[in-house]
Amino acid sequence: MLQFVIDVLIRTSDIMLVAVGLSVVYSLVKFPNIAHVQYAMVGAFAPLGFSHLGLPFPFAVLLSCVCTGVLAVVLHALIFKRLLRGGSSIAMIGSLAISMIVVAFVLGIAGSRPLRYTTALPAPFQVGDTSISLDQLTSIGLGVGCLCLLALLLFRTGVGRSMRAMSSNPALAAATGVNGSLVVAGITFLSGVLAALGGTMLGLTESVHISLGSNLLLPVFAAAILGGLGNPLGAAAGALLIALTETFVTSMDLGWVFGTPNVYLPITYISAASFLILLVVLLFKPYGIFDKEIRRV
Repeated sequence: MLQFVIDVLIRTSDIMLVAVGLSVVYSLVKFPNIAHVQYAMVGAFAPLGFSHLGLPFPFAVLLSCVCTGVLAVVLHALIFKRLLRGGSSIAMIGSLAISMIVVAFVLGIAGSRPLRYTTALPAPFQVGDTSISLDQLTSIGLGVGCLCLLALLLFRTGVGRSMRAMSSNPALAAATGVNGSLVVAGITFLSGVLAALGGTMLGLTESVHISLGSNLLLPVFAAAILGGLGNPLGAAAGALLIALTETFVTSMDLGWVFGTPNVYLPITYISAASFLILLVVLLFKPYGIFDKEIRRV
C-alpha cells in the first residue's frame, strides 16, 4: 500500500506543475496552448546545457526556469497575442505549429538519445519493502511547495486578485486600474517557470528525452480539464486523480480473471484509463470538477 501511495505521489508531481502552469495561463488568455508541454521539455534539457558550462545543478535548474519563463513570454507577445486576434481556435492551431518547431529545434541540438542528469545522490531510502530515492522525494516536495506558494499568490496577494479579476471580467478589471498586459506577461512567465520545473523533476525521476513534452500532452490536458480549465488548484486535483487512475490500472493484478497470477494490463493502457475517467466526469460536469472556483474574486 505504501508503495502504491508513493507511486501516485510521484506521478502526480510529474503532471501537476505542468498542468497547473497550463491552467493558470488559460484563465487569462482563454486558449489551450499545446506548446506549453514543450516548455517542460525545454526546461528538462536546459539544465544539461548549463551544467556543461560549469554551473552547479541547482543554479542550472534556476537559470533554466528563468529562460523558459522568458521564452513563454516572448512567444506569447510575438506570436500567440497576434494569433488570438483570429480567435482561440487559430491560436490553438498555431500553438501546435510552435510545438513542432520547438521539438525540431531541440532535436537538432540535443539529438534523440535519452540523457540523464549527473547528480551525485545517495542510495534510495528503504521503508519496509518500499524504496524511494532522494530524487523522488525532491520531486514530491517541490510539487507540494510550489502548489502552496501558488495558492498564496492567488488568494493572498494583489497580483492574485488582479489575475482573478482579469479572468472574471477583463473590461471591469481594466476600468479599475489593473494593467492587463503586465498581469498576462507575469502569469505567462510563471507558467513557463512551472512547466520548466515540472520537466526538470520528471527528468530527475526518469530521463530527459525529446518525447518528454509529447508524452505529457494527454495527461496534462486531462488533468487541467478535469480540474476546470482556468482553475490552477483544480488542475492539481485533476493531476492527482489522473495519477491515481494510472497507478491503479498498472498495479492491478487481473490474474483472478485468467486463473493465473501476475497478469497486468500493458503500459499502453494508461492513457485509455485516464481518459475513461475524464469522459465519465465530463458527462456529468462538462466544465470540469471545480469549474466555478476560479471565478471567485
